[in-house]
Amino acid sequence: QIQLVESGGGLVQAGGSLRLACAASGRAINDLGMGWFRQTPGQEREFVATLTPRNNAYYGDSVKGRFTMSRDNAKNTIYLQMNSLEPEDTAVYTCAVARQSYKYARADDYVYWGQGTQVTVSS
Repeated sequence: QIQLVESGGGLVQAGGSLRLACAASGRAINDLGMGWFRQTPGQEREFVATLTPRNNAYYGDSVKGRFTMSRDNAKNTIYLQMNSLEPEDTAVYTCAVARQSYKYARADDYVYWGQGTQVTVSS
């Protein structure tokens, strides 16, 4: 089993930046697909970003050009660098581990989930 713990959320002004981290334990995640999702109250979970085992990154349309996902194998951690933040980015951000073969934006293809970290962007 894999445990995921997110950190780095907080309050930031519009136009600012924030970096989220997701520390994994239980096994190495270097050869696993990883993803970030976000959710606001009353809304369905939204795909944000994924990093494949080959380190190819794909992003949701609403964050392309502003967010960057990366992996640090030595720390067994993934990151989400968020720049040019907007109030619409306010949400609980959750990291997840994908199964061996997965579709990037399909939440059902992710099998382990963290508890999430709150990001609030003020105007």
